[in-house]
Amino acid sequence: MTTAFSRMWGRIGPLLPGRADLTGLRRDPRRDLLAGLTVAIVALPLALGFGITSGLGAEAGLATAVVAGALAAVFGGSNLQVSGPTGAMTVVLVPIVGKYGPGGVLTVGLMAGLMLVALAALRAGRYMQYVPAPVVEGFTLGIACVIGLQQIPNALGVPKPEGDRVLVVAWRAFEEFATSPNWTAVGFAVAVAAVMLVGARWRPTVPFSIVAVIAATAVAQLAQLDAAKPIGDLPAGLPIPSLSFLGLGSLGALLAPAVAVAALAALESLLSASVADGMTVGQRHDPDRELFGQGIANMAAPLFGGVPATGAIARTAVNVRTGASSRLAALIHAAVLAVIVFAAAPLVSKIPLAALAGVLLATAIRMVEVGSLRAMAKATRSDAVILVLTAVATLAVDLVRAVIIGLVVAGALALRAVAGQARFDQVPLDRGDHSAEEHALLAEHIVAYRIDGPLFFAAAHRFLLELAEVADVRVVILRMSRVSTMDATGALVLKDAVEKLRRRGITVLASGIRPGQRQVLDAVGALDLLRHEGREYDTTPGAIRAARDHLETAGVLPAPKQPPSADEKALR
Repeated sequence: MTTAFSRMWGRIGPLLPGRADLTGLRRDPRRDLLAGLTVAIVALPLALGFGITSGLGAEAGLATAVVAGALAAVFGGSNLQVSGPTGAMTVVLVPIVGKYGPGGVLTVGLMAGLMLVALAALRAGRYMQYVPAPVVEGFTLGIACVIGLQQIPNALGVPKPEGDRVLVVAWRAFEEFATSPNWTAVGFAVAVAAVMLVGARWRPTVPFSIVAVIAATAVAQLAQLDAAKPIGDLPAGLPIPSLSFLGLGSLGALLAPAVAVAALAALESLLSASVADGMTVGQRHDPDRELFGQGIANMAAPLFGGVPATGAIARTAVNVRTGASSRLAALIHAAVLAVIVFAAAPLVSKIPLAALAGVLLATAIRMVEVGSLRAMAKATRSDAVILVLTAVATLAVDLVRAVIIGLVVAGALALRAVAGQARFDQVPLDRGDHSAEEHALLAEHIVAYRIDGPLFFAAAHRFLLELAEVADVRVVILRMSRVSTMDATGALVLKDAVEKLRRRGITVLASGIRPGQRQVLDAVGALDLLRHEGREYDTTPGAIRAARDHLETAGVLPAPKQPPSADEKALR
């Protein structure tokens, strides 16, 4: 028992907060206070909007921002990360709400949190670095499109139509709007989005989202615009923690959605933390601890009625730009939102839904980095294909499957490119100390091939086809010193080629086999085949000498002339 506990602590202990975190909180509290206040102002409309979009209501978005935002700040692996409800997560949650209801979403969030903690204990965070940039850019573009389409019903002021596909829901919303237009809602959404987009260019440091939302709320209340439907009543505080939503009988059915939520939370959180690192000097996040922090946050948020959370790229970027120096800024952000929940719920409840839709529409537009997309599209054809395919899959299927599709296609194209680097070329024989006449005779019966690059499953069969077409010669020398890597498929193909040549009466010699390749050749029996009668040599000249001896033994070449003895020289 003690040993098992020690092993568990050895994995979890390094992921817990330490003295360095406390020291960081004291570094520059004034700057962190300003950054936290600014992020809270930016996060408020986003938390409300994403909570409503997810299907659990604005109160769920606020609970997530407060609870998950605070816990992820304490336990996470980034000093600058700000967590909460995000647009990417709502894309996954909408169909879960439709199929399993709000309780299903809360259960999924709890299960996903446990999975993230397990991933952290397994040190899985480092694998984020293997996600190609075109997949990330395509993923982000697809999310932006989905978030924008999700806001269409509220922006048009129509009830949300039935359906779990955003394209279908958006189309039905336009049809509903055509029958009974609500131009007031459209005006609010367009005005708020325009203020945010224009204001961001004019004064990037001013949080125009909250300014626009306050202005829209004031106009709606003063003009008594019934067409501008408000959020509705909000509870003045967080609910008492509860597990009443948890149904043990539904855990099996919710396992697949929980895996999708955990995968998305890991991907988006680690991506956001990497973005924060790139915007600063000297800040580096711990990916495994970040997964642990997000896991703790997602285990706690459902207890308060919150939706699954991730690191939020937009809020994290605001946090960095306003001068945050430690995780204190994210804690202040959560504390300010908590104060708003307790003290200003009646005022928040009057915000028009169309105004929040405008905030999220502007957020979706700002997510699209045109310069990055253009650079990826121009880089290589493969990068452009991966980007477009991932974006389309995000829009048409779902986010996790889109990332999987992007990774699979990227891997296949990368393997194709690597396989194309493998070369199998005939090379002239080294002349050595042979005479020109003897060298020409050797070249008539011996052919040498040099294998360059990887000999693995993606390139091995082409090698077999080329080697099988060797013309009628007596000896084939395989120069293998430039083989960079070899797998079991490559070794089996090499063995097959040697056996086919032997059946044709051609002797195969190999030279320059690297130590790292002997294990795989030995495992499939190819090394024993090459060693048969001593046909494996350290150097190519040694293989050529062995080939000449073989031809002499077979009577193809005459024995070399011996130098005359002393008696013969005397007779001459």
